[in-house]
Amino acid sequence: MKTIDELLAEGVAGKRVFVRADLNVPLSGTTITDDGRIRAVLPTVKALADAGARVVVASHLGRPKGAPDPAFSLAPAAARLGELLDAPVEFATDTVGESATATVAGLTDGQVAVVENLRFNAGETSKDDAERGAFADQLAALADVYVGDGFGAVHRKHASVFDLPARLPHYAGHLIATEVGVLKKLTDDVKRPYVVVLGGAKVSDKLAVIDELLGKADRILIGGGMAFTFLKAKGHEVGASLLQEDQIPAVLEYIERAEKTGVELVLPVDAVVAPAFPDLKTKAPADSTTVAADAIPADRMGLDIGPASGKLYASKITDAATVFWNGPMGVFEHPEFAEGTKAVAQALLDSPAFTVVGGGDSAAAVRTLGFDENAFGHISTGGGASLEYLEGKTLPGLAALED
Repeated sequence: MKTIDELLAEGVAGKRVFVRADLNVPLSGTTITDDGRIRAVLPTVKALADAGARVVVASHLGRPKGAPDPAFSLAPAAARLGELLDAPVEFATDTVGESATATVAGLTDGQVAVVENLRFNAGETSKDDAERGAFADQLAALADVYVGDGFGAVHRKHASVFDLPARLPHYAGHLIATEVGVLKKLTDDVKRPYVVVLGGAKVSDKLAVIDELLGKADRILIGGGMAFTFLKAKGHEVGASLLQEDQIPAVLEYIERAEKTGVELVLPVDAVVAPAFPDLKTKAPADSTTVAADAIPADRMGLDIGPASGKLYASKITDAATVFWNGPMGVFEHPEFAEGTKAVAQALLDSPAFTVVGGGDSAAAVRTLGFDENAFGHISTGGGASLEYLEGKTLPGLAALED
């Protein structure tokens, strides 16, 4: 695929450049609680603006139902982008209507505009090729060139990700080029030992990547809510912990495959439990205790891996040459259940390995818990996209950028 460096070498002064970014940031009302995804696209937007392009930034935010919804407006993201650029950023109150058309037409060389949430238009996410294509035609009218830099959306067959690049000269932005380069180090030329740490709530979200990694990783460490389905499959009582009973047969198969193929599958040896899910707004005390992983009381739920598990997981990371981590070890937003995630993050920092934090909640945890994100080898902006890449799937947004 062609990259933004080639586009810049060709010259962009005076051209309208459509940048498909990922500004899908978490909001509390209109306040952005983590601006990591906005900062990730800055190098691309700034390089284009500095070169004299008229930059049109577009993104989705949340899951509106194909119609305008103020709760999902990109206005806060546009304002934050302007702060980070230290330059005015225009904001269009629609995506392809009168406001977008006028806003883009009013741009001068080096100026930046953000158009409203792409998912306010049903055509963006439509499964109908014609409807998606019609919306892509409207977006194409706003620009002369397309730059794909929304890595968090490249696994979606959406109009702005898949259909629009076919209608304009297209290039990969700095972020996508970096993300793909990193993921190739996890698939094509892996330095060993290769350790994968998987967490998060549901084991069903990770089955496909576990299936693929059982043939590639040397060790797979399991934490988070998904660990309790593994523990149940091993015959342990998990109390009121999150459990996907229907996934136990698949988990049993993976446990058996790991044993046969020599992949070390590591499960928690203890857990931090509480009577109920904690209040994440007040952070009120949750009456937590630590118990052995095979002795969780029937009336308690596991909400984090315990301290012994944290030490065990750190020991399994120490000698790694490559580490990929996707998913927190517990409910890290509450202080009583953050230690497991902290232990894994610290182990990655202490390791000489090439470390990749696989986006989503893991990236948020790194920032929320006060770690220096620059100390990790790479923090991905797309958890779902990273996982699907590792599963060996063809990602529509990357395929669309190929020449």
